[in-house]
Amino acid sequence: MTNAAVSRLPAHGYVEGKNVEIEYRWGQGQNARLPSLVADLVQRQVSVIVTLESTLAALAAKKATQTIPVVFMQGADPVGIGLVDSLNRPGGNLTGINLFLAEVAAKRLELLLILVPGVRFVAYLRNPTNPVFAESETQEVEDAARSYGVELQFLNASDLGGIERAFGDTTLKRTNALFVSADGFLLTHSDRIVALASRNAMPAVYGWSQAVRLGGLMSYGTNFRYAWRQAGIYTGRILKGERPAVLPVQQVTKVELFINQVTAKALGITVPLLLLGRADEVIE
Repeated sequence: MTNAAVSRLPAHGYVEGKNVEIEYRWGQGQNARLPSLVADLVQRQVSVIVTLESTLAALAAKKATQTIPVVFMQGADPVGIGLVDSLNRPGGNLTGINLFLAEVAAKRLELLLILVPGVRFVAYLRNPTNPVFAESETQEVEDAARSYGVELQFLNASDLGGIERAFGDTTLKRTNALFVSADGFLLTHSDRIVALASRNAMPAVYGWSQAVRLGGLMSYGTNFRYAWRQAGIYTGRILKGERPAVLPVQQVTKVELFINQVTAKALGITVPLLLLGRADEVIE
């Protein structure tokens, strides 16, 4: 759990190291490791499993146990991918936070096209080893691209070497802008992606504000800190005895627009007043 999630536990009477122990597991961007990591937690008979920013981890937890409560925080439609029966009454041992990432992918592309007008070819960087989320997000982006008359060029990366190869791909040279998937692995390597986009003078949009704080051009996505806190609140409530089956899945509908003016100027881009007025934060 992140610090923001853990910070909500004391409100429910739980303090790490005093009356609750937290077993941390991290897949290090290797999704193939997630089932074994979850299986280990199930074997240890933990009280609650919390999966943060990972659709595949949530699915692995659902497959691994029907008794241990699971709090998820992930970006694909929880009902559509079979995590829960419904948002209002999940019905099983899982509940959590829908990050609303795939659902706003089309809007993210629209904002990129407003910021960089006249674009005809957009590179789309995604992670093929996270297929459930990738398929959901890709459908949104493809539908939006068709409506705007934009052609997508797909680039895949599931490790650091793949990210490096994607930016060396000749396909990228034929595009005018970059759309970075809101996938968790790519989030983990925001610093490298931002650095490579800068080196290639490529206007890029991201699904998380962290990238913009690192020098990325623009982001449009969920307020992650709010989502982490909500995951911590649900964890505390379940530890106190509430059942996931009747705790509604929360929709994080607070979506934020971040713009880095320094990067825009370096790229020779004039940010429209329309976007500046809508931005939650402008880095200057």
